[in-house]
Amino acid sequence: MESQTVNYDSKDNKYTDLKQLKIYTGGFMMYTQLNPADSVSAFGVGSYASDTSGVIENIIFSAHGSVVDSTHPSFKLNITNTPDGYNQFIPEITIAGQKSKLTEVYHKVGTDVNSPLDGVWREVESYGIQGNDTTRYNRIQYKAFYQGYFMFGNSVTDSSSIRHTGIGFGTFVQDGNNKISETDLNSSYPVIAGQTFSVEYELSDSNHYRQTINHSDGFKSVEFYERLK
Repeated sequence: MESQTVNYDSKDNKYTDLKQLKIYTGGFMMYTQLNPADSVSAFGVGSYASDTSGVIENIIFSAHGSVVDSTHPSFKLNITNTPDGYNQFIPEITIAGQKSKLTEVYHKVGTDVNSPLDGVWREVESYGIQGNDTTRYNRIQYKAFYQGYFMFGNSVTDSSSIRHTGIGFGTFVQDGNNKISETDLNSSYPVIAGQTFSVEYELSDSNHYRQTINHSDGFKSVEFYERLK
C-alpha cells in the first residue's frame, strides 16, 4: 500500500508511512499493517467475491492492537485499476468510532512464480521446543502466500488477559525440496524484522501443511496449518 486516506467530517487525513501488504488468492484475502509511528499492528482475513461493480470482502477475523473485531463485517470496495496497481474506495466504514470513507492506493508486487503454499491458511496447532521443554502456544494465527510474498498475523492473550496483535510480511523463495527461505521485510516483532529464515515444510495433502524453523540457539518452532476453503 502506498497511501491511505480516511475522510470523516468532510476532512481528509492522508497517511503515507503505514506499512501494509494485501494478498488476494483462491477466493480469500488477507492484509497486514504496521504503523511505524506507534508500532501498533493490525491484520484481517476473509473471503471475497468480485464482479463488474467491484469487490465484496467478508471478514472472518481481524485484530488491531489490543482489540479483536468479532462482528464479521462485510465491505463493498469500488476498484479502479491503475498502470501499476489499483485504488480501492470504501464509501462507509467505521474507524476509531467514526463513520468514515476510506481510500487506499496499492502498487502491485510479486512474481509469476507459483508455489504449492499459495493461499490463505489458519494455524490449528503450534509449539516451541527448547531442549527437553515443549511450550504449546495459545493464539489465533493466519498466514498467506502468493507469488513470492507471504504474511502472518496473530492475536495472543497474555497472563493479564490483555490481547496483543502481531504481524509480519515479506518475500519468500523456494530453497530446495520442501524448504523455503522467508525474508521478513516488516514486522511488529523487532527480533525478526529484516531477518531471513529457512523454513522446512511438509504438505500432508493440498490443504494441510506443517512448518518447522530451527533457530541458531537450538530453539525449534513447529506450526500446523489448514487451508481456508
